[in-house]
Amino acid sequence: MRAHNLSLSFGTTVIYDGAEFNLGPRDKCGIVGVNGAGKTTLFRIITGEISPDAGFVDTGGRRIGYLPQVIKIEAQNQTVWDFLLSGRPIEKLEAQMRSLYNQLAENPDDENLSTQIADTQHELDYYQVYTAEDELLQLIENMEIAPEWLDMKLSELSGGQKSKVAFARMLYSMPEILLLDEPTNHLDTKTREFVAGYLNKYRGCILVISHDSDFLNTVAGKIMLIDKRDKKISVFDGNYDAYLNKAAELKRARAQQIESENRKIEHLSDFVKRADAASPTRHAMKRAGKVRAAILEKIIANRTEREAVYKKVRMNLAPKSDGAKFPITIDDLWFRYPGARLLYRKLSFYITGGERFLIVGENGAGKSTLLKLIMGLLSPERGKIEINPKTDIAYYAQELEQLDLSKTIMENVASDEYTDEQLRAALGNFLFSGTDVFKKLDTLSPGERARVALCRVLLRRANMLILDEPTNHLDPETQRIIGDNFRDFSGTIIVVSHNPDFVEQIGITRMLVLPDGRIEDYDHDKLQYYYELNSEK
Repeated sequence: MRAHNLSLSFGTTVIYDGAEFNLGPRDKCGIVGVNGAGKTTLFRIITGEISPDAGFVDTGGRRIGYLPQVIKIEAQNQTVWDFLLSGRPIEKLEAQMRSLYNQLAENPDDENLSTQIADTQHELDYYQVYTAEDELLQLIENMEIAPEWLDMKLSELSGGQKSKVAFARMLYSMPEILLLDEPTNHLDTKTREFVAGYLNKYRGCILVISHDSDFLNTVAGKIMLIDKRDKKISVFDGNYDAYLNKAAELKRARAQQIESENRKIEHLSDFVKRADAASPTRHAMKRAGKVRAAILEKIIANRTEREAVYKKVRMNLAPKSDGAKFPITIDDLWFRYPGARLLYRKLSFYITGGERFLIVGENGAGKSTLLKLIMGLLSPERGKIEINPKTDIAYYAQELEQLDLSKTIMENVASDEYTDEQLRAALGNFLFSGTDVFKKLDTLSPGERARVALCRVLLRRANMLILDEPTNHLDPETQRIIGDNFRDFSGTIIVVSHNPDFVEQIGITRMLVLPDGRIEDYDHDKLQYYYELNSEK
């Protein structure tokens, strides 16, 4: 795969400017860069979803498998088994083969039909028609897809379950190029290890966007940096740790370059000022001043860009009203999806005002479902969810459905309660500055959209925040910056998360462990245990 002179802009925002790279047919390459650098956009170009303004990406006509960061499955009424099985077009190819043989029986001398039959048989052989179902069953077992899921409709799965099923289907589809966008977001340790081993043996090209450094160290033999500053793409040999060492060297070299440029700029500026102030009769001085002014202009125009430094602006985002002493009480809660097993049986607990409450558990245990029940998006089978009238809730949904992708960032956070200046200050806390705020959401990466949604939540100034996996799409540095905003919030927070750093940053006090329904004091070791053992299993 190669990219040549790749250029792309969304409005006035330049994503790539003459970017180029080359990858071999079996290279395994991790892709890194800050949120908004163009990582996911590159995948959209490779799959043909969008076209660059100039240049191209050449995949050599190879079959492409793409696992996006945000899973969208059209056939929600299809069973998991049928969805997985459709990863290889074997049924379609077999029907095509039968039709071709029927046509050949009527036209035995048609060489075109014979060629089509040979091509179709080649496709069936590629998809290993005789062993395909056995391979799928083995993949299901290794990916820890529970047998009871197979007869369930896709609409009945949780977000984490859908992600795991979509991942398994993509692996089963046997692409020659794999595009993986944050593939470990919904994998427990055991499944992550299986996937890493599978990818290491994979006989094709892999491009993976991931904030999981351990995963990149295990899988990647090259690292691709998409640099938001110069809009170029660079490929480094070695795993993620090797890249970090090289990046540190480049950062030191960049700092030295900036220092050298600043010294030249200062020296030339002084000379130009002296030349401008010199007597008109000093012709040599005046000519030298013009020469140096031209050199100075060129250096300034091409000076090395410093890394962005984000400044946090203090804003009053405290709740507009005081909350209740016990904002939410859940008593004897029972719930199940139609035809599925019980998720909760006699679940009872309460939330106290001002606390940070964490929900952890296995994928499918009902973490996101519990939040939807609290929000009134689902109704319990039995039991009560009592929300105190003083409780005002702002909700962050894992799948970001609260955003309007046709509107700009500013339009998505707009409120009569704030001036444009205040909105810009709030967006600055979430790493949007300058003309960034006028970008449409459909041009943003999942990480950027997540930041918009989180900013909206805080701007509501509700006295309770309900957050469903708020850091899934964020790199570690962005998580830290965003976590500062939520740490300073004075109201109550309920959060579903398996991110120990974020959880501890916002100050979790108690945790609900599903499916057991146990309430425990927060303990780092316990969260780490559930992260390793059950994290989105």
